[in-house]
Amino acid sequence: MIKEYKTIVLDEIDSVAILRLNRPEKLNAFNMQMFEDMLDAIDFVNKNDDISSLVLTGSGRAFCAGADLSMGDKTFDKNFDTRSDFESDYRRDAGGILTLKIYNSLKPVIAACNGDAVGVGATMQLAADIRIAVKKSRFGFVFAKRGIVPDGCASWFLPKIVGISQALELCYSGDLIDAEEAYKIGLVNYLVDDEEELIKKSVSLSKKFSELSAPVSVAMTRHMLWSLSAESSPENAHIIESKLIDSRGVSEDAKEGVLSFLEKRKPHFKNKISSDFPSIFPWRKSKFKDN
Repeated sequence: MIKEYKTIVLDEIDSVAILRLNRPEKLNAFNMQMFEDMLDAIDFVNKNDDISSLVLTGSGRAFCAGADLSMGDKTFDKNFDTRSDFESDYRRDAGGILTLKIYNSLKPVIAACNGDAVGVGATMQLAADIRIAVKKSRFGFVFAKRGIVPDGCASWFLPKIVGISQALELCYSGDLIDAEEAYKIGLVNYLVDDEEELIKKSVSLSKKFSELSAPVSVAMTRHMLWSLSAESSPENAHIIESKLIDSRGVSEDAKEGVLSFLEKRKPHFKNKISSDFPSIFPWRKSKFKDN
């Protein structure tokens, strides 16, 4: 354990942070303590240059059963969030704040779904770069069945991942779909047989992302593809790419990348996320103060 929390466990395997939702007796139902714990853990990972990536998974037989409904008919009728991180005159959705935190991550994020993922348990995975699931997993965007609407910025992420018609069908019906169906529609990238293989695959992918690639380059690429792919034209992508290529082109990492290739050896990148980001980052507007 690299840092202690009340509702999650944060471990490290081969420089990969494993964030495990840890309310197994409640099927890892999402509450405000878990919300705060996850935000802090993601910040911790982003600031630690010794951690290459982040894996999100769950303890027990579920990934996350959605919002904790223990307050009954008052579950969604409460002023639980007036966070100062945002400039707004309305109550911000906690699931959305969490998903934006994942979206703004400086490290690759893998969702390792170990069981049922419902409501916010499904939407928090949408901002991950890769989603892996055990074959027993099920996914449900059940918001309309609870008389509310999708949270976690799902109205932005979900259609981009599965297409608008499929996204609407999932949200209109609130049906639970199994892992095979999730894989078929592109909601999940990989299927595995059990939790041991799930973590092994997650760590293997994480190491693949970090062993031969420069951390600063990976971080910039993550933000470029997530944000610029949503632009209405490629013009701004060209501008950002040009500025970043100029910036990284004179870096120690660029020199090392070329020399290691020519010398047929493994690269040893020295630039760090904590200190060597291009000055133009972040290039997009956000009301989230710590992005």
